Amino acid sequence: MAGIEEKDMNFSQRTRGVFRAIAVVVSLAVPLAMAISSADARVGGGGSSGSRGSRTFSAPPSTTTAPGTAQPMNRTFTQPGSPGMAGPAAAGAAAKGGFFNRPGMGMLGGLAAGFLGAGLLGMLFGGGMFSGLGGLSSIFGLILQIGLILIVVKLAMSWWQRRHTPANAYASGPAANAGPPQTGGGFGSGMGFGLGSSQPAPLEIGPSDYDAFERLLGETQAAWSNEDVAKLHTLATPEMVSYFTKDLEKNKANNDINKVSDVKLLQGDLSEAWREGETDYATVAMRISLVDKTLERGTNRLVDGGDTPVEVTEVWTFARQRGGNWEVSAIQQSS
Repeated sequence: MAGIEEKDMNFSQRTRGVFRAIAVVVSLAVPLAMAISSADARVGGGGSSGSRGSRTFSAPPSTTTAPGTAQPMNRTFTQPGSPGMAGPAAAGAAAKGGFFNRPGMGMLGGLAAGFLGAGLLGMLFGGGMFSGLGGLSSIFGLILQIGLILIVVKLAMSWWQRRHTPANAYASGPAANAGPPQTGGGFGSGMGFGLGSSQPAPLEIGPSDYDAFERLLGETQAAWSNEDVAKLHTLATPEMVSYFTKDLEKNKANNDINKVSDVKLLQGDLSEAWREGETDYATVAMRISLVDKTLERGTNRLVDGGDTPVEVTEVWTFARQRGGNWEVSAIQQSS
């Protein structure tokens, strides 16, 4: 009987250990899940793709429309360190690291990861979170387990809040002390574009350019909804069309079709404009209202989204050869 009771006790301890490990994993996963936005189906896939010339790996200056930081490129043909690339920006992005690898967290990150790993293994094998470190009394060990869980959750939440606090990623950004958007030519009144930066743009952007940007926004979404790749080739760079085509093929493989309609530009600000050789670039932040829904191909059964308009804020970069027409060169999400 004693042997059976001992086995039952060991099994019970292992069960409790497994549940404790699950609790720790869930407590760490919740902040991470909150930090990850839902994958939107609209053009660009709700991610950040494309190229901005030598500024591809530099964060666009913040604006009134997008006071936060544009997310870095998930997909780009531009290679870090290639001629003309901004070295400090690329180095800064690489040095940023993850939660436990951010500046000042090197030793703490290693220790935290080690303790957490040892604790999880101990819990999974039924000996408590600190059994892998030599064992402690049950009460003291339980207190330390709870304390460590609370500390890890607090650090994770603090890290998530800092990532999502609106701030300019680069101290040299022109919008660091920017005032209210300048208005002119009918722009910046809450509808259409205004100037979100107090620093004069190296490249002059006028009303006709803003009209072109707004037209490209609507026509690109329409061509995407119609799966008209030929039309997309007239609106975007070959790089961006390659991403659009890949996303459309993925939708077809899933037997889905994405429909974007009622696209309205609510507000837009110029982030920066510049010239590189014979190519002009203009990056603008846009707050957009649109209806975004995914249907089952053939039956039109609603798979995701709906008929209710949603608002999104994105940072689009347009490029043109000198004397040519503007094309969509990059789309970035605003954090």
